[in-house]
Amino acid sequence: MTRPEDRSGLRLIGHSRLDGYGDGMQVLREGDALYVGHFGPSGMGTSILDVSDVTSPKVVRQWPTPPGSHTHKVQVADGLLLVNHEQFRGGENFSAGMAVYDLADPFDPQQIGWFDSTGKGVHRIVYTGGRYAYVSAIPDGFDDRIWVVVDLADPTAPVEVGRWWWPGQHDDEEPTWPEGKRYAAHHAIVDGDRAYLGYNDAGMVILDVSDVTAPQVVSKLTWDPVGDTHTCMPLPGRDLLVVTDEEVHDQVAAGPHYVRIVDIADDRNPKVVAVVPPPEGDFATRGLRFGPHNTHENRPGSYRSAEIVFVTYFNAGLRVYDLADPYAPQEIAHYIPALPEGQPDIQINDVFVAHDGLIYITDRWGDGVYVLEPEPALRARMEEARL
Repeated sequence: MTRPEDRSGLRLIGHSRLDGYGDGMQVLREGDALYVGHFGPSGMGTSILDVSDVTSPKVVRQWPTPPGSHTHKVQVADGLLLVNHEQFRGGENFSAGMAVYDLADPFDPQQIGWFDSTGKGVHRIVYTGGRYAYVSAIPDGFDDRIWVVVDLADPTAPVEVGRWWWPGQHDDEEPTWPEGKRYAAHHAIVDGDRAYLGYNDAGMVILDVSDVTAPQVVSKLTWDPVGDTHTCMPLPGRDLLVVTDEEVHDQVAAGPHYVRIVDIADDRNPKVVAVVPPPEGDFATRGLRFGPHNTHENRPGSYRSAEIVFVTYFNAGLRVYDLADPYAPQEIAHYIPALPEGQPDIQINDVFVAHDGLIYITDRWGDGVYVLEPEPALRARMEEARL
């Protein structure tokens, strides 16, 4: 079965199936280079594309994932490329840690460093430049992900300098959460001396990281229903967070997941002030995952806004919201690619919006990476709301 594209406010201007390894996950553009991490089933690890002509992205370099592992996340800043290494689907002889590459030639990265996380490896990395990278990992002594601060003062020899975990996660501790729930770090976006950390079924944790060697809890927040809290993104200057609960089951097997707006004016007493209306349609019965995943995270050097938010929604594609009124979020654009023959459904996984307003999204199932252009009305609103 095929299905035509479904769009409003956005149009497709470029596409790459990543030379047949189309299971794209995290995507970032830096200059004319586009870096894509792969989910894992294809066996590919990382792809680098030349997008100097965005209408015709060209794969320049690819390298496979190590045995038993996947390397599905990429972060680029300060002339470095960071790539995670994590056990994949119970693989044996896997690689566990984070590789550091020098980008003197952005199309030919050279590995210069390695962070050994121990355990089952690094899941997600947040690095926007400077001395510290922030990762979720499963080190020795833990059976699920915790939050770790990595010092890159010497990028050839990264070292851990701080960590935080939910009490009960260490092997020597008794679990402190309800049976059947998963309390595990996903990733934190750091803003000043605060880290906003998604913690799966625990919801959100706000940490004081004024001393990165000893993160301290400021507050915790959960909601009903809660599940698989993924991204907690601050909106600059507004005392608000956009929080996504990732859908991790096909056909909403565990109930609907949502995007929420959280007021952090008093960050010791955060509160949910709105739930973003989910896309309307038959998505929950189409197949594979339907629900929120990730946001464009307002990285330095990219398009940045405290009002326009981009959220990937798996088989509901990319959704664009206007949060000028945080109590009444409005969807203002969306894009779902045409469904290729033989693919069960589209699974839009990650999004990056470049400074010029062009949007890059990935399909984790197999259709690669797409380049989208805002149509005039959306472009005008984006420019009005640009930071």
